Amino acid sequence: MSPAARPAPRSLAEALRARDDVSLAALLRSRPDLITPVPTDLTQLATRAGTRASVLRALERLDRFALQTAEALAVAPDPTSYDTLLGLMAGDADDETVAGALPRALATLREQALVWGDDERLRLVRTARELLAPSPQHPSPTGLGPSVQEAASGMSPGRIQDIVTAAGLPSTHDSVSAATALTGLFADRKNMAELLAGAPEPAREVLSRLVWGPPYGQVTADPAAHLRWLLDRGLLLPAAPGTVVLPREVALHLREGRAHRAAEPLPPAAEPAATHSPQVVDATAAGQAYTALATVEELLKDWDEGGPAVLRSGGLSVRDLKRTAVALDVSEPVAAFWVELAYAAGLIASDGEADERYAATPGYDEWLERPAAERWAHLAQAWLAATRTPGLVGGRDAKERTLATLGPGLDRSAAPEVRHRVLALLAGLPAGAAPDPESVLARLRWERPLRGPRQGGEEDLRSRLARWTLTEAELLGVTGRGALSEHGRALLGAPAPAGSAATAPAAEPSAGSSAGASTRSATRPAGEPVGPGDKLPVHHHPRPAAVPAALSPAEQAVATAAAGRLLAPLLPEPLDHVLLQADLTAVAPGPLRRPLADLLGVLADVESKGGATVYRFTPGSVRRALDAGRTAAELHAFLTEHSRTPVPQPLAYLIDDVARKHGHLRIGAASAYVRCDDDALLNEILADKRAAGLGLRRLAPTVLAAQSDPATLLEGLRAMGCAPAAESAEGDVLIARAHAHRTPPRTAPEPVPDGPPAPDATLLTAAIRAIRAGDLAATTPRRPVGESGADSSRAPQTGGALPRTSSAETLATMQAAVLTGESLWIGYVNAEGTASQRVIAPVRVEGGFVTAYDHTADEVRTYPLHRITGVAELAED
Repeated sequence: MSPAARPAPRSLAEALRARDDVSLAALLRSRPDLITPVPTDLTQLATRAGTRASVLRALERLDRFALQTAEALAVAPDPTSYDTLLGLMAGDADDETVAGALPRALATLREQALVWGDDERLRLVRTARELLAPSPQHPSPTGLGPSVQEAASGMSPGRIQDIVTAAGLPSTHDSVSAATALTGLFADRKNMAELLAGAPEPAREVLSRLVWGPPYGQVTADPAAHLRWLLDRGLLLPAAPGTVVLPREVALHLREGRAHRAAEPLPPAAEPAATHSPQVVDATAAGQAYTALATVEELLKDWDEGGPAVLRSGGLSVRDLKRTAVALDVSEPVAAFWVELAYAAGLIASDGEADERYAATPGYDEWLERPAAERWAHLAQAWLAATRTPGLVGGRDAKERTLATLGPGLDRSAAPEVRHRVLALLAGLPAGAAPDPESVLARLRWERPLRGPRQGGEEDLRSRLARWTLTEAELLGVTGRGALSEHGRALLGAPAPAGSAATAPAAEPSAGSSAGASTRSATRPAGEPVGPGDKLPVHHHPRPAAVPAALSPAEQAVATAAAGRLLAPLLPEPLDHVLLQADLTAVAPGPLRRPLADLLGVLADVESKGGATVYRFTPGSVRRALDAGRTAAELHAFLTEHSRTPVPQPLAYLIDDVARKHGHLRIGAASAYVRCDDDALLNEILADKRAAGLGLRRLAPTVLAAQSDPATLLEGLRAMGCAPAAESAEGDVLIARAHAHRTPPRTAPEPVPDGPPAPDATLLTAAIRAIRAGDLAATTPRRPVGESGADSSRAPQTGGALPRTSSAETLATMQAAVLTGESLWIGYVNAEGTASQRVIAPVRVEGGFVTAYDHTADEVRTYPLHRITGVAELAED
């Protein structure tokens, strides 16, 4: 049957039944909750698509104009025509922009099964109408009130007849016809204009205050003359004692036919606030990327021997976050971002011990061995996909508990989608252009209007996520000076802009483009709004080629690798030398190679950071290197090899002086003892008042015993200015190396999905096939059970309960169908106890089994006869 000859659907299920597989796939992709679990047939799919939770989720994912279209349908007659809808959207002025964008918005509502029916009988699904239609408890977003029929339903027949007469209409026989006549008067522009021409000026002012909503007002028991004039003619109708309402038809006349004060058919553009050279942007972003790597390494180095303790409720304490911020020389919110980023990347986790602490994971050691660009790409990909939101740290949850870094309650499922959308908007700007943040927020609010600002002017979560994204992208080096860098653009899988992206036409996909890039616009991922860039039959506006669609995990991995390759040449090469200075400092003019940086970090203390890192040598730092097993000769050789300047004499003297004293005293476990060949030095220690707390006593001329443990004794003598060395039970000097504490193998935290995941192509194909099969079994006409031959001319049955026949009847019908080649309708219960309906063509019956071609599964299957509940013959048609 051709589409023109196809009858209009009488229900949403019939409308879905008329769709092809591509259209059904688009519905299930845009509303993945409908496929969890897979519906048994199209009737169940339609029922599920009309549930309140599913409809509300679908409405929340509409853009502003599509939502305005749905709101207009909610106040239009049910059903309504396309021309009526266009009048409500464009008004009497016939706005061409609105008229051009309306087909796209209506197609979106149809695709998501929120609207069904042809252009002459458009119907909004009942649940959506209930959510969007005006009521005293929930005024319509349009500001319109109830219709005349709805407002007059509770009025007395005499009162409504008085209104009809006062309005200049003839009286009617009943209240329904009176309300209909009044509706016709208010909908007639000419007659309505004549009626309002005689209104007092104060009455017109009252109407002007109510016209854009809210449409309700208060009146006294004895209203003023101008209010009485409006009440007598039905221009205001009673809604409750002391409350009146402006009827919808009157408001539409005063609005010149518009349902909304201002329709917004096109999204606001992200406006550039400043423009920089692309080379400057890339260089700045690369510098930030290097700083990000250095900051994460410093954080993990600080936690190398075991980080802060885990709170009983989970997460870091406020004190530990402050300490981390001081160690990183950043603010606390920025420190929370770096900690959360390392956690999202799988570099830190809880060790799971009884005294639970945070520590680096084994994955951190693997991460350190990778090239710098790959390490940055790993962090960037983790940030882009993470649902944990460090910007919430310090806030309160629903139970008024403080949200802690690494603690529970920081996951926001919308975060990845918002990050991608913000960066995609940046990609749509010309190269080097930094956006105006407010224009970005305005675009996001157009895309998701139902998630807009809350009461009290508080900014919604989506807007806050967008602001945090702009800040975090700059910290991470995805952007530079606010503009998207080249490697940031590659991270999104976006092509390089050709001229101004705001006016560039959509480009054809190249042969080297990623798989699926040419089809992503046709099969839009769930959650992406319908924008002016989507292909439309008329009045379409092409989307800039630089704005990418969401990437699949495989595509994202390829894009991340490409971003790392673009960043690599921009990162500074690690150096193998430092500049030693006479003031006992060393200057590293750039990043150092890892072995050099590790040993220099032991031998000296970092004094300042920046473009060049300054290290300072102190007696304590030199002793630290000696404790780690290095000798004075090795330290001299190390400095000579890696210094571009001669080793200053004061530094050489410092190393020799500390080495001369180092290990002169030996400390071991007695509980603890001090051993020294110089008995005069031991006498000095015994005479020193600072040694009173160590509990020292002489055992031999060269040995002192102590009541303190070796570690306390070691620190106490160092505080007195000595340079003792610990020794083993065999008398060998113990080498004090830092103990790297690692957690057991840990995986990075999984992002919390925003609702059911979007189905892939394989699942969609299987689901649609199963739905079609179940629908075929549920709707196939069949003869009444027990009827055959001439009796089968009775009206065929469809739907209903499973057929019930005896085992003998089932076997006989099956054997007869094998001989005649006819198809049968059966009820079947599988091994799990799930009942289903099937249409089969039996091929063979033997051994208690029937082998048949299953029309619902489109394959040959074998069924045990004892699991078939009954059988019925199909109708002749």
